[in-house]
Amino acid sequence: MVDLKDLRENPDLYRKGAKLKRMDVDIDRLLQLESDRRALDAKRQAITAEKNAIGKQIGQLAGKLKSAPSAEKAAMQEEMKKLQARPTELKSSEQDLDAQVAALEPQIQEILLRIPQPPDDDVPVGNDAADNVVVRNVGEPRKFEFTPKSHIELGKSLDLIDFEAGVKISGSRSYYLKGLGAEMHLAVLRLAFDMMTREKGFTALNVPLLVREAAMRGTGFFPAGKEQTYHVDSNSENELFLVGTSEVGLVAYHMDEILDEADLPKKYTAISTCFRREAGTYGKDTAGLYRVHQFDKCEQVVICRNDVEESKKLHMEMLGYSEELLNRLKLAYRVINCCTGDIGVKNAAMFDIETWMPSRYDGKNPASGYGETHSASRLYDFQARRLNLRYREKDGKTVKFCHTLNNTVAASPRILIPILEVYQNADGGVTIPEALRPYMNGRERISP
Repeated sequence: MVDLKDLRENPDLYRKGAKLKRMDVDIDRLLQLESDRRALDAKRQAITAEKNAIGKQIGQLAGKLKSAPSAEKAAMQEEMKKLQARPTELKSSEQDLDAQVAALEPQIQEILLRIPQPPDDDVPVGNDAADNVVVRNVGEPRKFEFTPKSHIELGKSLDLIDFEAGVKISGSRSYYLKGLGAEMHLAVLRLAFDMMTREKGFTALNVPLLVREAAMRGTGFFPAGKEQTYHVDSNSENELFLVGTSEVGLVAYHMDEILDEADLPKKYTAISTCFRREAGTYGKDTAGLYRVHQFDKCEQVVICRNDVEESKKLHMEMLGYSEELLNRLKLAYRVINCCTGDIGVKNAAMFDIETWMPSRYDGKNPASGYGETHSASRLYDFQARRLNLRYREKDGKTVKFCHTLNNTVAASPRILIPILEVYQNADGGVTIPEALRPYMNGRERISP
């Protein structure tokens, strides 16, 4: 959520930000509603001030009555009667003002929650993913001396993946991982998890997969993006949703808390199952493991001080961890600076990593062979404001909203696509990357 005070002072910044992100939000309407609310609040404060003044007047008059001459007491008692009746008259006006403010609040919140965070100046301007900018290419895509198979073909021939059974049990975009396919899936996740916890100093958390709406709204996945979420329990007292990323549980872990600056940054990682409806993607990547409803992901989240430069530095560090994982797997990839129209409501900036997947290559355009496997975002205090997540500075007095960042370490089974396809052999088997062998009992190959 954006800073309402800053929005009032710099409305053009937010108008421009919404336009750059191609999001239709009525900022002028919000400003008018908020102005109306402040006017009503001023009236309520005036009533409160009058009630306090009346209380003092009554006290002063009561003191005077005790020693007042008999001739003056009648007039003073009449004045006292009027003063005592005035709060009752004010109560009616106060209740009316309260009702007007209560009617405005949901209207203000509905618009406020939809206003996107303005993109940073270094974010490329563009309409959608087609306008994203390649920052760098790392590694050379493998050139085959034989006709390579897709991960779908390899999964079937090596008995690693069963799509038919998945569809039978759960419908489209479903699958079973079998045998060494399931082992490789777990090996990648464990490699990522061990790297983050044992080497990078992140604290491991096992997060809830079912969360309340407050957590989804607080982390910025609601209201925008609600159509992508599975609604599990519609009971009004315990409405629950399946998370599409452990980012929700990791960031919301400190919801409504005030942390100490000395304890920042907080660095968390988790492996969790993720669920996404993939609404609006009918006919797009329906075959294979690229776009599925259920997957597992090792996520990294950082909660830090309210400092733009620190956030930018941490953003690059987190992106670097994902690159390190791909380098250990010896996979070719490219880093993408996502444009304004592709970074979503909550992000100030976002970098994607796209990994080379031979089956996606159209034989002409090299860019066609890359598919997204990672996404790294910096959000400044956007989530923290929604979650009321703050920290107390070293002076012990000043309290500020935290900054938050998130990034994928590894998402599987999508990452299995480049592994299987790049490491396949002419005989139809697959060489297991060296980095995964310790997690697969030392096995070096999956033989046909």
